[in-house]
Amino acid sequence: MAYESVSGYCWPQSVGAGGSVALHLSSSGERPVSVEIARVGGHREVVWSDTVPAGDHPVPSKAWELGCDWPVAAVVTAGHDWRSGYYEVVLTIDVEGKQRRDHAFFVLRPPADSTNTILLQLSTNTWYAYNDFGGLNLYTGGTISSLQRPMAKGYLCKPAGAGRRVTTVHPPDPDMNTHVGYLRRHHLSGYAGSAGWPDWELPFVEWAERAGYGIDVCVNADLEDHPHLLDRYRLLLSVGHDEYWSGPMRDTVEAFIARGGNVAFFSGNTSFWQVRMEDHSPEGPATRMVGYKGQFKDDPVFGTDRQSELTSIWSDHLIGRPENHMTGVSFTRGGYHRIGKRVTSGAGGYTVHRPDHWMFDGTGITYGDVLGASATIVGYECDGCDFTYRDGLPYPTGTDGTPANFEILGTAPAAPFTRTTAQRPPKPNEPAEDEFVASRLFGSRDPEAVARIQHGHAVLGTYVSPGGGTVITSGCTDWAHGIAGRDPQVERITANILDRLG
Repeated sequence: MAYESVSGYCWPQSVGAGGSVALHLSSSGERPVSVEIARVGGHREVVWSDTVPAGDHPVPSKAWELGCDWPVAAVVTAGHDWRSGYYEVVLTIDVEGKQRRDHAFFVLRPPADSTNTILLQLSTNTWYAYNDFGGLNLYTGGTISSLQRPMAKGYLCKPAGAGRRVTTVHPPDPDMNTHVGYLRRHHLSGYAGSAGWPDWELPFVEWAERAGYGIDVCVNADLEDHPHLLDRYRLLLSVGHDEYWSGPMRDTVEAFIARGGNVAFFSGNTSFWQVRMEDHSPEGPATRMVGYKGQFKDDPVFGTDRQSELTSIWSDHLIGRPENHMTGVSFTRGGYHRIGKRVTSGAGGYTVHRPDHWMFDGTGITYGDVLGASATIVGYECDGCDFTYRDGLPYPTGTDGTPANFEILGTAPAAPFTRTTAQRPPKPNEPAEDEFVASRLFGSRDPEAVARIQHGHAVLGTYVSPGGGTVITSGCTDWAHGIAGRDPQVERITANILDRLG
């Protein structure tokens, strides 16, 4: 007997104040679906609930690319009192007295008269790059990710339990498959540890709102579709794993920084890959995200006058727009810390080099102290820059695109996966990660080129643009694991940043 289930997705994923969202649902045996919608932030606020009739619809072939095209089961219109934020859509059916449950989501953009000065952009492009609902994702051979399909299990909701974090929290860990075991125990997607709402953005928003900060929310694509959205904000936030950026997204954020806007990248592997948002729906938003990644030579723009849109890494010499220009750092000069065979027993925190910076006010941190180790904030994927030492302190060389005035506040060792250390080893005819990165940076993957990027660092740092915009980068995905009482110094630094820049 097939497993009885319910699933669904919302469209559009992002709506303005008073906008309407369509619920596209599939329910085994055409069972009615109990739907509960709640804004999730400092507290969970239920705003709508009803029982909705739904059909039993198959998952189409190539759903990962073409979408599900399920009919609309219900339409929900945002109330005038609904605040900007992440809205959790809980779907439940009853199967012989047992509940089957799944989750969908949408985001309510801020109204024009919002008084909040901080905007969080959710890393939704990255969620969909990893989403393998219906078959492939961008890591298993897919080159197109449809946004009109459900999220696979684990991307929107995760149970508590050991192994939930990708990062190895208690090294040396005799069971290197702790995280894999967690995913299997709970029947989650094998990629659910790498992306999604619960891992980083959820705990950040919960802490920030409980601490009294007003946070408006948008999705990645909103920075492309609504480039003036940032005009009234002082501070833009990126939290967690914000890996996939389109060209128009970067244009919006870089223009914001240039005119004096502030950005805090509490994230790692940030803006590593370029993607394109294509096939816009009647409602406006793009319905699919294009990312050829290692198959970039198959990208239709390869070798054309549109090669600047190539969906390779932003630091690719064929694109010539390293993310360092925006963030100050890059995964190409970072790598992994406390994951698999990469810096397996590392400190999990930053060695502080410049404790007099205002970010550290009130922390008691002094030169050489290790920041965040108690919460293992340096973990999973890390970003760094090419630097050298003068009088014992690190300075960026600028050869990788990092601004000359970028201040390196803290560092921790990190390294890319090699052929022998990769979590998912490459096939004999495929390059290892370090080989691929070297080939895109330098046009060669010979041993000398690969050696240039094999010893990376997570870098905590900051710079100020000529227009007065302050940019801060945590240099790691896991910064959010240091707040909410887990590490008082990390929490104080985060508050200092929000207070001064937001």
